[in-house]
Amino acid sequence: MRKLRNENWKAVTRALALVILAIVLLEATSLIQHYLLRRTIREEATRRAEAHLESTSLRITDVMNQVETVVNNSIWAVRKVLDYPDTLAFLTGRIVETNDFISGSAVAFVENHYPGKGRMFAPYSYRENDEVFATQLGTESYNYLEKEWFVKPLELNAGYWSEPYFDSGGGKLFMTTYSVPLTDNDGKVVAVLTADVSLDWLTGLVSGIDAYPGAVSILISRKGQFMVCPVPSLVMQNTVQEAVANISEDAEAIQHIAQAMLSGERGNQRILYHGEKLYAFYAPVERTGWSMAIIIPMDEIYGNFRFVRALIIALQILGILLLLYILYAAATNQMRLRDITEKKGRIEGELRIARNIQMAMLPKTFPTYPESEDVDMAGEIVPAKEVGGDLYDFFTRENKLYFCIGDVSGKGVPASLVMAVTRSLFRSVSSRETSPRRIVKQMNDSMSETNENNMFVTFFVGVLDLHTGHLRYCNAGHNAPVLMTSGKAALLDTIPNLPLGVMRGFSYKEQETSLATNDGLFLYTDGLTEAENTNHELFGDKRMLEAVTKHCEDNAETQLKSMASSVKGHTRDCNASDDLTMLIVRFTNPTPFSRSERHLVLQNDISQIPKLASFIEDIAKEAKMDPARAMSLNLAMEEAVSNIILYAYPQGAEGQVEVKAVIKEDRLDFTLTDSGVPFDPTLAHMPDLTLDAAERPIGGLGIYLVRSIMDSVAYERLDGKNVLSMTKKL
Repeated sequence: MRKLRNENWKAVTRALALVILAIVLLEATSLIQHYLLRRTIREEATRRAEAHLESTSLRITDVMNQVETVVNNSIWAVRKVLDYPDTLAFLTGRIVETNDFISGSAVAFVENHYPGKGRMFAPYSYRENDEVFATQLGTESYNYLEKEWFVKPLELNAGYWSEPYFDSGGGKLFMTTYSVPLTDNDGKVVAVLTADVSLDWLTGLVSGIDAYPGAVSILISRKGQFMVCPVPSLVMQNTVQEAVANISEDAEAIQHIAQAMLSGERGNQRILYHGEKLYAFYAPVERTGWSMAIIIPMDEIYGNFRFVRALIIALQILGILLLLYILYAAATNQMRLRDITEKKGRIEGELRIARNIQMAMLPKTFPTYPESEDVDMAGEIVPAKEVGGDLYDFFTRENKLYFCIGDVSGKGVPASLVMAVTRSLFRSVSSRETSPRRIVKQMNDSMSETNENNMFVTFFVGVLDLHTGHLRYCNAGHNAPVLMTSGKAALLDTIPNLPLGVMRGFSYKEQETSLATNDGLFLYTDGLTEAENTNHELFGDKRMLEAVTKHCEDNAETQLKSMASSVKGHTRDCNASDDLTMLIVRFTNPTPFSRSERHLVLQNDISQIPKLASFIEDIAKEAKMDPARAMSLNLAMEEAVSNIILYAYPQGAEGQVEVKAVIKEDRLDFTLTDSGVPFDPTLAHMPDLTLDAAERPIGGLGIYLVRSIMDSVAYERLDGKNVLSMTKKL
């Protein structure tokens, strides 16, 4: 007895040592995960901030380019009416009326150009409350001859963007002005043509990041003036140097950021402000001399991470306590079971463990995410012996439900081992494959290589798109499932492929169908249809279809219980001769299809582009997009379609561009199809934007804009056509 106790204590000691080792390894793994996850979150925040800065810079540059284009294209019109000064106000008014992003425009003449108009003459039009008014800037109280926007373009003899300022002469608001020198027909500089851009527009454009609600943005001019700032009192009242001079906390880091922004540098740095830890990301706005920064609280970057970390620690502690309890219970049970014969105890223990392992491999939660509204599921396996060869499995990946059911030839432990291998192969292959045919083929090839005992598996695999209800499936010699649709039940049409493990290299075929809301599949093994009663009558397909039809409108769990009850009522007290497995998959997505779908066909003529702009405008309105995002969407689509029109077809050849737009709850999907020469824009090299325009090779910016603005861009060559798919998240 003492020897037995010593052996028991030794076993307990060894188990306890293993538990301690497991705890140490678990904690080490947790620390490594903590470090890697924290670094990943920081890198993701950096990527989002840098992308936001780049996107905002592109939007600002785009509007500035448009302003410059409008002004430069208006020079010839102004020059033609220089002899009729009273008509100049009409031209400046048209510039303001036809360009929403321009708040004012003037033609400011050099001193005494029109003696009859006085020393200073500057017809000026400006927008106020959606109306355009005209005035004359040249007064004794407003000497525009000394203003930067007038002096600088004359000195440089080129277009010039002014330092932001408050316009007291006409617009009565904070603005920045683009002005170009204007010459008469003899080449003599006689005036300056201007266009004003309100800083209120910049405030709307320079916003925070949706993923971080507490993030704020700052925009400063080339001289350090605040153009956009979360503190309104600082806008155009203080420079960044003055603001930094009054900060004492973490002053060195903040001064470094301010100096870097004034120098046009790009980077990021952690700072401490009023006791709050922040992350500052900054970058220059190309061509303007301005610099933008976005500041994100570190609590928002790592907030969810800290909660998850605390939850993991709590679960680890709970798991350790449970492990210790299991260890204690196992040791106690071991002592109690010493009186049972060694052979019987070993056999029963092994069978019980094998059954638990087998059942533990099967999903317990129906569906994978209980809160999901897309699918309703239920499943059950009833082995004929302690362990069996039936299986089912399912999981969700990329909004698709992957599910299977199978039946291994044979019974008992050998069948259970093959079942475990089959289930593991399904998980492994389907984690990287999307086609049921390829999933089944790879599983068959792998199992056929090592099938020395000539065991095979009938198998059915389905892939259900939880957004649309589209179902693809492949049947490897299994019983055809029952399709439940519109309150009716019928066997699903399936192609008779070979079971798994029979012949390596067999070419499997897949099929497809579509499920409407509340349609579903009832999958089963032959243990259901071959269940016998005392008179050796089989349950059969007819009784099965009747039972399914009777409860066709019920939820999956109710259907499963009803079918089990029907089988039990048929077999009564007869022992099952085969494993019985059932799996029910019901598609319940209340909105399986897209909200709206639009089509547009354009000829390969650049004059067709205005049709596209109107098409995109209607889609943006229906999707309720804000104007800035709608503008960028229109820019990306125009670049993509223009590229096809100009280059897809040979010179002089006629062709078409088909544009399909699908408006969904959370995104816009666009598909561009043409029959032109093959071209994959996703493989095009991106332009080096650090080079001057004169140094960069021609081309590439359009594709760069498309890939920058759209959230995803994919290309396929299908049936001799180029198919470009793009997605914009809402």
